[in-house]
Amino acid sequence: MRIVTRPDFDGVVCAVLLQDVEPVTEATLWVEPSEMQQGRVAVRATDIVANLPFHPCARLWFDHHFSNRHDQPFQGAFDLSPSAAGLVHRYYAGRFSRDFGELVHQTDRIDAADLTREEVEHPERFAHVLLSMTVSGRRREDDAYWNRLVRLLASHELPAVMEDPEVRGRCREVENENRTYREHLLRHTRVRGPVAVTDFRGLPDTPRGNRFLVYSLFPETCVHMTIRHDDRDPAKMVVAVGHSIFNRCCRVNVGLLLAGFDGGGHPGAGSCTFPAAKVEAYVPVILATLMRNDPGEFPMPPR
Repeated sequence: MRIVTRPDFDGVVCAVLLQDVEPVTEATLWVEPSEMQQGRVAVRATDIVANLPFHPCARLWFDHHFSNRHDQPFQGAFDLSPSAAGLVHRYYAGRFSRDFGELVHQTDRIDAADLTREEVEHPERFAHVLLSMTVSGRRREDDAYWNRLVRLLASHELPAVMEDPEVRGRCREVENENRTYREHLLRHTRVRGPVAVTDFRGLPDTPRGNRFLVYSLFPETCVHMTIRHDDRDPAKMVVAVGHSIFNRCCRVNVGLLLAGFDGGGHPGAGSCTFPAAKVEAYVPVILATLMRNDPGEFPMPPR
């Protein structure tokens, strides 16, 4: 039996919970949603898929993304909940070997971006928030770290996890990245009506950092759009969109909008990955839709 999940904090916690209650015998397979959508993941009949789009071959499926709703019968759970880990936790209630309640509660808050301004501006003061920032799917070579974090969270309380040498090093790296990322955001972000648009296409390496910080730096906007090259495939582009967590006036369902552009997500956040040749056709349509802020408008991309 194998877990197939996404390399973000929610995916890590899903793996922690599932390994505690299911007879998992193989290493976790870490994949991105776009890989699942494009049929590039060889899912087997014994696999448990979590925090990813539906796959008909999976034994169990757990997900909470609006754009991944599926009508075909399946075993597992789907709901528009704050996190996929929360769904797993409720599905197996009473069967865990230890109390994961606080870990799941914090995962709910982080994945739903239910954070305070202080947590956004000073994540180094909040262990769960800082730890979540050390998990990113943008570096495939981080598989060993994601697996290490699953093992640590499965058997240790958070203070002990934060004292692990590898985790401490990753946290220091994140703190340094966040300081630099602030300057990159200020330099490469332009305000277009209610939209803060960050365009990293001109940089040789896409900056990494605190994904919530832009909402504090541009409080007059209600939605953020990032344009960047795909780290794993330079022939592709990534557009990520998120509602502001402080100025909650964006009415566009992001997951539904981006589902028409080779992507998807939640009502308040999502992304799409597509060939770079399509960027001039896709980006203006996505941006114009966000600028109009019409909850009933879901244009299809030019063909």
